[in-house]
Amino acid sequence: MAPQIDAVILAGGMARRMGGNDKGLVDLNGQAMICHTLDKLSSQVDNIMINANRNQAQYEQWGYRVFSDEDSGYLGPLAGMVTALKQTQAEYLLVVPCDCPMLPDDLAQRLLAALTEKNADIAVASDGEREQPVVLLLKPQLAESMQAFLDAGERKIDFWYRQHQVAIESFADQPNAFVNVNTPEQKQQLAQQIAK
Repeated sequence: MAPQIDAVILAGGMARRMGGNDKGLVDLNGQAMICHTLDKLSSQVDNIMINANRNQAQYEQWGYRVFSDEDSGYLGPLAGMVTALKQTQAEYLLVVPCDCPMLPDDLAQRLLAALTEKNADIAVASDGEREQPVVLLLKPQLAESMQAFLDAGERKIDFWYRQHQVAIESFADQPNAFVNVNTPEQKQQLAQQIAK
């Protein structure tokens, strides 16, 4: 039987480069950005959660569980991840950001295969050139280690995951899969790509 995989979409940031607009709710080709991510994930995982530190009611309209960081103060993606790890009952948690609307359709499957093959605790996606530290599959037992890292004042995800057994899965065959949107200009470019 296939292992249970839950996903969390991280939408808890401040989005300073988007003029403070909540990135997951920014319109991209007639849909909120997070809708594109939800569409990509819905067939790949058992359950989806959304990590949002504001506009929770708007995120709840899609019918998924919405929660904010346990640690207040916008501590970055790890704060959303650790809260999700403590809430899932699944064997694995897939983590993705809300501003990656072109994620691979085989993301969960390939990350799981890489993790299993390397007998790793974490599988991280790469675009073939760079690791994508907010696109990863991990075991919920890592919550304690992640919480301790945060409590020590650390924030960098890749510093944390290097303390564990990590598998890197290259998606060089889908070079645009992790294009993300940080500025209105990038949103415009991406809208044109998706419309093609």
